[in-house]
Amino acid sequence: MDFRSDKGDDLENGKITVQLLKSRTGEFDLGSILFLKLRGLGILELGCLGECASLEWLDLSGNGLTHLGPLALLKALTVLNLSANRISNLDPLSGCEKLQSLNAAGNQLRNLQQLQCLLGLRHLDNLRFHNGPARLSNPFCLAAAGYPAVLAEMFPWVKVIDGERVSGQGSELYQLCKDLDRSLQRCGNGGAPPDMAGRAQPWVDEGYWEVQPARRSSIVEEAYKQFNEALLECRELGKQADHSISQAERALGGGRLEANSYLF
Repeated sequence: MDFRSDKGDDLENGKITVQLLKSRTGEFDLGSILFLKLRGLGILELGCLGECASLEWLDLSGNGLTHLGPLALLKALTVLNLSANRISNLDPLSGCEKLQSLNAAGNQLRNLQQLQCLLGLRHLDNLRFHNGPARLSNPFCLAAAGYPAVLAEMFPWVKVIDGERVSGQGSELYQLCKDLDRSLQRCGNGGAPPDMAGRAQPWVDEGYWEVQPARRSSIVEEAYKQFNEALLECRELGKQADHSISQAERALGGGRLEANSYLF
């Protein structure tokens, strides 16, 4: 029996029911559910979802939700996908103390003040309010083009905003690569003024064939260091991801999740 059917036949006038949750997960105790995918089922109300006290991973994308009240009871929730709904108030999420990743792209959030309720979530490190490829956004994203910088100031502990890394080793390495590229461009230009661009230039610089002592600039040294650190971090994240996927598969009855189930 496949408990992961994408049909919302167990909805009651658009409201989540106990029967729906049990049929989707195969769990008879709502408090035992850890992972829940309710994408694109036409859900309008969260109903009894707040009874899933142990829930850690929740996908509610592509529904018609306007209110999130029951989510305030999900103290163990770490990953939440609310994209493509009609949400204009995130206040209930202030109760999700362990929340780490929030995707709220494609909703009705009109100003940054509506995000004040998230300031107490100090584990939050991934925020998404705009998804260009999927054409999902919020009114405040369109009204203020520089909003990612404002969000970075509001949430200095957040590492990723709209899929772009804004803090941590990834962002430092990106800036370092830009600096290195500019440095190499300067070296390649040789400092020649613009008016010499049309003149014939020698094949190689003067002294090219002379043996030079091996040199490595400090910026290159730092680049090697940052690359190695980033590689170690990626390997560690990969191990953590494998562990989480194994837990999800066990929680869903041993079947494998679809690849797009992990896209937040």
